[in-house]
Amino acid sequence: MKHIFFVEDDLSLINGLSFAIRKQGYELTTARTREEAERLWARGGYDLVILDVTLPDGSGFDLCRKIRESSKVPIMFLTAADEETDIIMGLDIGGDDYMTKPFKLAVFLSRINALLRRSDNFEQIVDTELDSNGIRVQLLRQEVTKNGETVDLTASEYKLLCLFMENADIVLSPEKILSRLWDCDEKYIDNNTLTVYIRRLRTKIEDDPADPKKIVTVRRMGYKWNTTE
Repeated sequence: MKHIFFVEDDLSLINGLSFAIRKQGYELTTARTREEAERLWARGGYDLVILDVTLPDGSGFDLCRKIRESSKVPIMFLTAADEETDIIMGLDIGGDDYMTKPFKLAVFLSRINALLRRSDNFEQIVDTELDSNGIRVQLLRQEVTKNGETVDLTASEYKLLCLFMENADIVLSPEKILSRLWDCDEKYIDNNTLTVYIRRLRTKIEDDPADPKKIVTVRRMGYKWNTTE
């Protein structure tokens, strides 16, 4: 049975969602403060984490960073913090999905199921390394090097790089990239936002970001990872 860890300070929301989550066949552990969450997280054994951003004694963002220091468990933010900057922050620091309140229960449950399926598929991956065009990714350690030098990427940049390298020499449309990487509302993560992420990634992995040779733009179609320059 999959075990979900739900960090939320609103008791009425906890009670309502706990029934729905358990009805789906999942085990559930809840915490209402950051301190309680850190104590329960240390016990381990969770398959999905759902975080509120605003907690009585701290931030869900900080808790996400702490979890990412030791785990690749799927993380969903469920919060009233609906500014675009909040959503991008949540994804950049390691969140896999970002859902804002108010929300529809059926959509919430569908996203939980999707994150858990995606996690199962990731665990079945046999290859532990991606190596192409001077870039090497150690998947188990989530480390990226360029010609032997460490490259510091945000969580979203790392996901984007892995997607390109796993689909080398294949043109990926913006829509496909968005659907593969982020489940949050497209009105926040759109083509313009994707362009910003790609530009930032290029500045870190390209020899000349103004003339990219690794991540190339295919006019009117999308983007492609070149295996050779």
